[in-house]
Amino acid sequence: MRIRCPKCNWEPDGDAYWKCQCSEHWNPFDFAAKCPVCGAQYFMTQCPGNAGGCNEFSPHLDWYEDFDNTVEVEI
Repeated sequence: MRIRCPKCNWEPDGDAYWKCQCSEHWNPFDFAAKCPVCGAQYFMTQCPGNAGGCNEFSPHLDWYEDFDNTVEVEI
């Protein structure tokens, strides 16, 4: 499954570009958008402008290309 920003197609490279409300730097794609430190769940994910992305917010699940097809296959 490919992960990419639905607005600009920027693809995460595994680095921790995101910062949680608890100040933890993390990669939401490693933890299903749930902070591993405080447990905050994020439903919107910002494309990191400091890493070459568009800096726009999109629903976290929209970042997963073919997510609907993957879920159907798994069920």
